Amino acid sequence: MASRMGTDEEMGQNKSNGWMLDQKLDQPMDEEAMRLKNTSTEKEISTILLLQLAFQSLGVVYGDLGTSPLYVYYNTFPRGIAEPEDVIGVLSLIIYSLTLVPLIKYVFIVSRATDNGQGGTFALYSLLCRHAKIKIFPNYDQSDEKLTTYNYRSYHEKSLAAKTKRWLEKYAYGKTALLVLVLVGSCMVIGDGILTPAISVLSAVDGINITHPKLSKDMVLMIAVALIIILFSMQHYGTDKVGWLFSPIVFVWFLLIGGIGIYNICKYETSVLKAFSPVYIYRYFKRGGKDSWTSLGGVMLSLTGTEALFADLSLFPVPAIQIAFTVVVFPCLLLAYVGQAAYLVQNSDQVVGLFYHSIPDSIYFPVYVVATLAAIVASQATICATFSLIKQAVALGCFPRVKVIHTSKKYPNQIYIPDINWILMILCITVTTAFKSQYQIGNASGAAVVIVMLVTTFLMILIMLLVWRSHWMLILIFTVLSLAVELTYFSAVILKVNQGGWVPLVIATVFFIIMYVWHYGTVKHYEFEMHNKVPLAWILRLGPSLGLVRVPGVGLVYSELASGVPNIFSHLITNVPAIHSVVIFVCVKYLPVYTVPEGERFLIKRIGTMDFHMFRCVVRYGYSDLRKKDDDFENKLFDSLFMFFRLESLMDGFSDSDEHSSCDQETEESRDDCLLNGNGNAPEFNVNSNISFGDSIVLVDSPLPKNNTIVSSSQACKHSEVDGLAFTKRCRDAGVVHLMGNTILKAKSDSRFYKKITIDYVYAFLRKICREKNVIFHIPYESLLNVGQVYYV
Repeated sequence: MASRMGTDEEMGQNKSNGWMLDQKLDQPMDEEAMRLKNTSTEKEISTILLLQLAFQSLGVVYGDLGTSPLYVYYNTFPRGIAEPEDVIGVLSLIIYSLTLVPLIKYVFIVSRATDNGQGGTFALYSLLCRHAKIKIFPNYDQSDEKLTTYNYRSYHEKSLAAKTKRWLEKYAYGKTALLVLVLVGSCMVIGDGILTPAISVLSAVDGINITHPKLSKDMVLMIAVALIIILFSMQHYGTDKVGWLFSPIVFVWFLLIGGIGIYNICKYETSVLKAFSPVYIYRYFKRGGKDSWTSLGGVMLSLTGTEALFADLSLFPVPAIQIAFTVVVFPCLLLAYVGQAAYLVQNSDQVVGLFYHSIPDSIYFPVYVVATLAAIVASQATICATFSLIKQAVALGCFPRVKVIHTSKKYPNQIYIPDINWILMILCITVTTAFKSQYQIGNASGAAVVIVMLVTTFLMILIMLLVWRSHWMLILIFTVLSLAVELTYFSAVILKVNQGGWVPLVIATVFFIIMYVWHYGTVKHYEFEMHNKVPLAWILRLGPSLGLVRVPGVGLVYSELASGVPNIFSHLITNVPAIHSVVIFVCVKYLPVYTVPEGERFLIKRIGTMDFHMFRCVVRYGYSDLRKKDDDFENKLFDSLFMFFRLESLMDGFSDSDEHSSCDQETEESRDDCLLNGNGNAPEFNVNSNISFGDSIVLVDSPLPKNNTIVSSSQACKHSEVDGLAFTKRCRDAGVVHLMGNTILKAKSDSRFYKKITIDYVYAFLRKICREKNVIFHIPYESLLNVGQVYYV
């Protein structure tokens, strides 16, 4: 099947067809993708396991939402209570906020919008990217759509979904605005991951002042800081172990606050149950005016943890989270808030430390211990949400590479990121010691939560349009109800920017700059490589030796290109006129899918004829896939290459068998005509003819030999498979070298000032502190060859 390349003179005659040939050579790898199509289905979860996961989710997902009763009423009435009926109005706001936002919106609507169980803003973004070409990063290939996890639908041309899709794809500013929206939402979740431990732990520890009023605030602050350090130090054990440790604590906590709530309702004021009527919300605003409006910032804290609920969906199945919320969390929270309101109506002067004042004296200390432990657990939800979002951001090219540790063999999405964990801890301690007041930290936390909710609402509108294709009336109802609640809270939170609400804005701004600059630099790096790639036709004109000395061994050339030859390769062979006997161009890319099955991860394609010994390998990952320490990337790549040899031989054998079977049905004379032309010779091909060899399109430079004996196709295929395998194995034994581009990105001299700052300083700094690619692939330094270049963008 191999053919020799023509002389340089003859190749010069084909120069006019070179670019057309290059386009044919770089066709999407659809055929290869279809061969690897995985037909496996997900295993169903048993009822017992589902209940176990629902119990475990209490300690990981609902700790933040569950400890809100510690500080909601105090942050709502920081100046005291004017009238007892105001308590009923606030309680009515809390009841309907909990019902509309966490229960209806998140647990039963937004949770259905997961990307195969993955939650968070980046998961919604990846889901949208599969239904419309809106991802700004241009490394896209049609073969990616052949994945079993790449689920998308086509639209009727005149439908609202099709019109929305065309609008998003047409305008670049629409794509940029959507990306900015996603980054803002993610940064606010990270900010909440810093603020939640601060306010939860500080509120719990403050309860000690009820029984020890002489204890100084500095001592309380030191206790809170110590507990925060313990919390973040436990994260390396992983969500699975931490969840089983924390879940019993949170479960007991919910039972306690529910039971205390029932006790207070029965003892103090059963009339607070009339707060289930929304009329009292109207009366509250009418009576209080602006003061009632600004108090919404405190009511907003009853919803903290809701955004983490959605981001943590990757850790547990959606049914498990729904069961835990509807059976345990929601009823216990309602009882807790109603019970506190009943106590507050009779004791309006005890709004400070309300939760601890409302506890019966006989069980005060046990409840205090559980409350302190539950406050520590409360932070777990936002910490896990932050880890998940950072991991997704890294995979989608929106955050510098960091070390990600897989903490559970049983649950693949449970991870730990050491660098982010310690950064969160330092910032959390800084916020706690700087403010020393749960009121200001509460204002900051409320601002972060409501912005995340607004981002989720806007993304959900697009999900309902493009993915679910819901009726416009349902979309309108969801939009109106969600925005009516969230914009109302947002308007109240804005009024408290100068009272601590600026903190999440500053934190989010810093993380947004990091994310956007990294994404911008990554895109510019890719665009430079795309514009300066070497056409494959140029490689083929050099002949099988490439005009170089082919030394024993295998060279793996890494780049982000799924087509063409990377610029670093031409830079290398220009300065070093030698290359390995086998060359594999490796493109590692992340796709907007949650995972890529192992059987579909590697796509192999031959470049040129067999005597070139050149291949392209596209390695595909989903944003939740992890490259663990025990993953042997190099061995998996070669296993896929050897499998490619067998498939290539098998496919060629099938093709030739079909030809022979059709000839067998003819007479002896017609069989000869099938194999030979009228002169009894093999058919001739022109110099410019293209022949497809399995996955390759190559130039044929001369006629086939005349009077050639027809060799058995099956034997030829078998020999080609054995020769290819044996040659590649010999080269592999001689040594494998990983060639990576150690490129430096610099702004052009005529670039604007802000671009020079962005590329030359901010992006360059992020490149220095991020994790190296060879470390991610676990490539030994003795097998690594960095090719240095400077890219001016």
